[in-house]
Amino acid sequence: MRVLVCGARGKMGKEVVNAVRATEEMELVGGVDTAKGQVDGIELYDDLAEAIRQTKPDVVVDFTRPDVVLKHIKICYDFNVRVVVGTTGLSEVEIQKLKEEAKKDDWAALIAPNFAIGAVLMMKFASKAARFFPKVEIIEYHHDQKKDAPSGTAIKTAEMILEARREESELPKHEEWEKIPGARGGKLEDINIHSIRLPGYVAHQEVIFGLPGQSLIIRHDSTNRESFMPGVILAIRKIHELKGVIYGLEHILFQD
Repeated sequence: MRVLVCGARGKMGKEVVNAVRATEEMELVGGVDTAKGQVDGIELYDDLAEAIRQTKPDVVVDFTRPDVVLKHIKICYDFNVRVVVGTTGLSEVEIQKLKEEAKKDDWAALIAPNFAIGAVLMMKFASKAARFFPKVEIIEYHHDQKKDAPSGTAIKTAEMILEARREESELPKHEEWEKIPGARGGKLEDINIHSIRLPGYVAHQEVIFGLPGQSLIIRHDSTNRESFMPGVILAIRKIHELKGVIYGLEHILFQD
């Protein structure tokens, strides 16, 4: 499989480059970044459309920025090149619009807020627990250079929890007030999400459930970016079996 990496000189992009090079049935055909020419043995382009024309990839992997990822997905769609997206920051409206535009064509994009297998399991376990613990909050921790908050993983986790309990009765509401605006974090419907941005972190999340007299904490830690690579390689391998826009790695990990 011929693989082109967008964001090839970024922290995640470098890991993807190394993972593709180490995978026997894959060939790294180039990268897209701000630089051009040969860098560390990779032919770099500063324009995705030109890179696709020159390298003719089977799959594009995108780990870039929230402000360019939507444009990149649409370029891949125009060229009928399948794409694996790890860049977060796409809104629910944008993802839904992409699904509508792509459903009539033989093309696929897999968009995953997190490629770590453990993180996907954390989200799955949280959705199972939501049936028994109606009260929940999410705390996510990332490095201080992450541009979007809350993380795509936190949003996806909250969406899966809401989906799991959508037929449950409405939760009781209690009056509260914030002495400092934002002290209780942001909200996705009734789920509070708290974002921590500090040096020393990579990607970490706690999903905290509470009932009278007990609590349940489901936590996942990525201490190194190589933790995401098995999921990325799996997505590259599976992308040609998919059709349309798929949101979440769980759709190729689980059958239920």
